[in-house]
Amino acid sequence: MMRRFAVVPQWQGSGAARAMRLAQGAEAIAADLPARATEVIEVPLEAGDAEGTGIHRYSSIRLVRERLGRSLADLEDGEIAVVVGGDCGVEYAGVERAARRGRVVLLWADAHADLNTAETSPSGAYHGMVLRDMIDSGLVAASDVVMVGVRALDDAEADAAERFGIPTVTPEQLGAAIAGRAGDDAVLYVHIDLDVLDPAIMGSVGFAEPFGLSLDELIGAVRDARAALPLGGAGITEYAPAADADPELLADEAATILRVIAAVSSD
Repeated sequence: MMRRFAVVPQWQGSGAARAMRLAQGAEAIAADLPARATEVIEVPLEAGDAEGTGIHRYSSIRLVRERLGRSLADLEDGEIAVVVGGDCGVEYAGVERAARRGRVVLLWADAHADLNTAETSPSGAYHGMVLRDMIDSGLVAASDVVMVGVRALDDAEADAAERFGIPTVTPEQLGAAIAGRAGDDAVLYVHIDLDVLDPAIMGSVGFAEPFGLSLDELIGAVRDARAALPLGGAGITEYAPAADADPELLADEAATILRVIAAVSSD
C-alpha cells in the first residue's frame, strides 16, 4: 500500500519547557522523508486559548486537528497515513482516519499513558490527555488499547488504566496481545512517542524517562504487532532537539528515527 506522511509541527499540546522545539523536530524529520509523499500541515503561530475547556492552547489544537483531518480525508482508501508530530495530540486525527478502515486496535508505545482529563491533568497540556480523549469519545475502545514501554503514570492515569483494564505488556508479549484483539474488521494503529526509547538512545524529547526500550525492542515489537493485524495508520511524535545539540548526537537520533519510520511504514 502507498504510504503518505503528514508532518504536523504542533507544539501547543505540550507541557514541556522546550515545547516549541517540537516544531523544529518535526521539520527535521520532514527533511528526511520523500517529498512527493509528504505534506506539512500548517500550525498557527499563536499559542491559542483554552476556550473554557481547561486544556491549555485548545483553540490552536482544535484548528490543527481540523486541518489535519481534512488533509487525511483526501487520501485514497488504500493509502496509509503516517502522522509525524509535533506533540502527541496530533494522533487523534490520525486514529480517526484509521477508524474509517475498521475497528482500531491501538498500540500505545510511549513512556506515558496520556490518560488524564482536563479535570485530572496537573499541567492542562493536551498531550497528556489524548488517549483518554480517544476512549471517552468512543473513537477507540479501551479494550482495544495495548501499552508498551509505559513507565511514568501519575495517580489519575494509573487509576484510569486499572479501571479501563488497559494492559502494559513487554515487547515480547506484544504480538500475542495484539493478535488477541484481532477480528475481521480490525486494523492496527501504531502510536510511537519517541520517549518510549531509553534516554541513552533518544534524549531529544520533552519528558525523558529512564529504563526505556532499546531500539531493537521497539522495532521487534512493532514488527510482531504488524504481523498480527493489517496496518491502518501510524504516528511518530515528540521529537524536540535542543538548539545547541551536538551535531553527532542529532545525526545518531536522525538515524534512529528513520529506522522507526521504516518499521511502521515499510511493506
